[in-house]
Amino acid sequence: MLVSLSIRDVVLIDRLDLVPGAGLTALTGETGAGKSILLDSLGLALGDRAEAGLVRAGAAQASVAAGFAPPPGHPALALLAEHGIGAEDGIVLRRVLGADGRSRAFVNDEPVGVALLRRLGALLVEVQGQFAQVGLADEATHAGLLDAFGRLGGERARTAGAHASWRAALRALADAEASVVSARKEEEYLRHAVEELARLAPEEGEEEALDASRRRMQQGEKRAEGYAEALAALSRQRGAATALREAARALDRLPQPNDEAEPPLAAIGRAQDAVAEAEMLLERLVADSGPDPQGLERAEERLFALRAMARKHQTSVDALPALLAELRGRLAALDAGEERIAGLAAAAAAARETYRSAAEALTAARTEAASRLDRAVAKELAPLKLEKARFITEVTALPEAEWGPDGSCSVRFLVAMNPGMPPAPLARTASGGELARLMLALKVVLAAGGTVPTLVFDEVDSGIGGATAAAVGERLARLAAALQVLVVTHSPQVAAKASVQWRVAKRSGKAGTVTTVTPLGEEERREEIARMLAGERITDAARAAADSLLAAGS
Repeated sequence: MLVSLSIRDVVLIDRLDLVPGAGLTALTGETGAGKSILLDSLGLALGDRAEAGLVRAGAAQASVAAGFAPPPGHPALALLAEHGIGAEDGIVLRRVLGADGRSRAFVNDEPVGVALLRRLGALLVEVQGQFAQVGLADEATHAGLLDAFGRLGGERARTAGAHASWRAALRALADAEASVVSARKEEEYLRHAVEELARLAPEEGEEEALDASRRRMQQGEKRAEGYAEALAALSRQRGAATALREAARALDRLPQPNDEAEPPLAAIGRAQDAVAEAEMLLERLVADSGPDPQGLERAEERLFALRAMARKHQTSVDALPALLAELRGRLAALDAGEERIAGLAAAAAAARETYRSAAEALTAARTEAASRLDRAVAKELAPLKLEKARFITEVTALPEAEWGPDGSCSVRFLVAMNPGMPPAPLARTASGGELARLMLALKVVLAAGGTVPTLVFDEVDSGIGGATAAAVGERLARLAAALQVLVVTHSPQVAAKASVQWRVAKRSGKAGTVTTVTPLGEEERREEIARMLAGERITDAARAAADSLLAAGS
């Protein structure tokens, strides 16, 4: 709900800070005192059009800040989250208007566009008055309001889910058809590319292995020369083997006993074994490591063929196996395309039938709920001096091209204000006062289905009095049991029903004329209602009548 309203330099208001409470708040005061300025100020914070004339004479700029405390899960919080704006401590909408007519908008001190301010304002405050109807007059909201009134959330959710499934099935069918059309255009290319790649049969990691093998074969002659030189060094006349044999013979020729020579002889024996093993391994390497021109040629041909194929398809050699699989898949899709398309078409038709069934059930439920809504609104009209009016909820089937997640029918609230008149949209059928009262009747019936926590009624009691005004006040009080309601009123019967009453007045001084808003205590409220009853001269009879109204309203 609206928890604060701060106004600076707007027309006749120089500085005003208001703290609205829950329930019904009545704003009263003489004509011209500035009640409309308060609503214009609030409208500025809610994203209404900004005009330079709103800036107080002599001031450089005007500013309005409206603070809100929406309940958890309110749509306004989700909208702020979409735009990355935190709302842990509530929501503050602020508008600054310069004397040149330029304005800036802020949400929780973050600069935003006026469009976002307007969207948030529509979620937080609904204004109903003689010259401005927001919310119920918007036909886009009527289906949702009727569904909330009829408790059709389950039917609406099933319809939306079925519509999403149907659209997904249609997208899958369209994608498959487009894929087949595209594939047929390149069928010849696909078949040639698959044949060519399949003949080459690339393998993952093959390029690296071939390159390593090629380098080894290119170095084969140098390797063979190195192995032969090492073998020669071991086996030539003064090589390691000869030296070890001579050393062993020298130790064997020592006079006996020769025990101290045994350890070196054992070591020499082990060395002779190691040298013999080295000679054997080197001889094997020499035999196996000769140049292989044919093997090198085969490796190079394979490597060059793979790289040429990769360049042709503008990819890497390692990606060739995946490319072959992809092209084979596209060919398979082409070959089996008609069969797959037939299956997807059948699935889309089944999804359409599921949606149609759910939408028809929603339409039937809406039609029944519409009858109940019409009867409920009719009961509210007579006490509001609208006994000749006829409210109609129109449920109309839509052509298939307009079916959507909200169903296959449209919902409109229509009214005929007098017998014999054709029903027409709400905003084009009634005078200001009649329309405001009609909106009140509708709001009373539909209050449970709305998400806007704050309602503002501007002179909803215009042109009425007595019992009709009392009926208006009683309905506003009923609304205020569940919502925050602010009403600008000239009716003492309406003001007496309020839980809080503010008096709007003009005060003149050296600095000029300013508008003030004063919360009224019990005695002040009695005097204000007596003034509303009697006019400029307040009599004891007017005070007694005020006491009677206040007692009836409490």
